[in-house]
Amino acid sequence: MQSISTIGLDIAKSVFQVHGVDAAGQVVIRRQLKRRLVLSFFEKLPPCLVGIEACASSHYWSRELQAFGHRVRLMPPAYVKPYVKRQKNDSTDAEAICEAITRPNMRFVPTKTVEQQSCLMLHRARHLFIRQQTAVINSIRAYLAEFGIVAPVGRRGVEQLLEVVADTADRRLPEVARACLAALGSQLRALKAQILLA
Repeated sequence: MQSISTIGLDIAKSVFQVHGVDAAGQVVIRRQLKRRLVLSFFEKLPPCLVGIEACASSHYWSRELQAFGHRVRLMPPAYVKPYVKRQKNDSTDAEAICEAITRPNMRFVPTKTVEQQSCLMLHRARHLFIRQQTAVINSIRAYLAEFGIVAPVGRRGVEQLLEVVADTADRRLPEVARACLAALGSQLRALKAQILLA
């Protein structure tokens, strides 16, 4: 088999597509790989240039392939799209990645370290918890407003509303509504605790 100089790797959940060319640009390999076989395939290859679209799990695969001595370049999917020649599928995507990586003006995404990805995950998880907290607060306010119960904006206002929910002597709320709102209050407290930990 001719020597592979460049590979376009289209990553997926279970079946990956490989498109490899030699130094002259002639196609040397075009095949599918099941996820469990990807590392053993690249481990056997002499070091070459590997292109991957920067998407979910791309940084993991980049680190793994670099450990075998391959030069890995991650590209934003929008930069690869113009190189798709025919109908979009895994095979044409891998071919487009292989083509795009060789372009001299192509921009690449640096591979994140495990520590960088962990830090990014921390920020994203915290951001998600804050969005969920806002959604729960808005729901509590809206539901209680349907019963004519409102409170000032801010943390103290939400606490006042939850005090009304907890007060079983307050007859403005039917029991079904009170149970739903109590569940939302519990959810809100859990989210606040998660935000403090994140």
